[in-house]
Amino acid sequence: MSESWEFTEPDSIVPGVFGEPGRRTFFIQVQEGGRIVSFKMEKQQVAALCEYLEGILTDLPAIHPGQFIAPLSAESPEEMQWIVGGLAVAYEEDDDRLMIVAEEMPDIDDEDDDFIEDFDFDPATARIRITRAQVAAFIAVGNDIVRAGRPACRLCGRPMDPGGHPCPRLN
Repeated sequence: MSESWEFTEPDSIVPGVFGEPGRRTFFIQVQEGGRIVSFKMEKQQVAALCEYLEGILTDLPAIHPGQFIAPLSAESPEEMQWIVGGLAVAYEEDDDRLMIVAEEMPDIDDEDDDFIEDFDFDPATARIRITRAQVAAFIAVGNDIVRAGRPACRLCGRPMDPGGHPCPRLN
């Protein structure tokens, strides 16, 4: 069973990526009290989380200019704790913090047809309480790394490799 994590006052939370476009690995990285922890995510999860957080921020009071923090870059992770399957977000009005809860994705072996009968999975979670300023910085970095992927084909919209791609609209 994987380890669960609780970050009550993280120094930073930042989405990151490594690898070449088309073969990139996305993750979120949390730093708190000298420890750095990374969780693997999909590109679509990072994009959806940024979009959702942006919607929440528009419904909350504006961030004062003195509260803004510069967006950070993630360090290349030595290891990923686990793969994020589910995400939930809540706003804690009393503390003016947002809570991101990431839940571990089960590791399902494609070879095992009986996994449903034997499936007893208690997913690990990462609970991350962050300020609105940290959310704004997270969104800025997340949107940048998502947009930095492969360019879309102008005909079909699918991502193109550096050498092009077999476009179904040209066949």
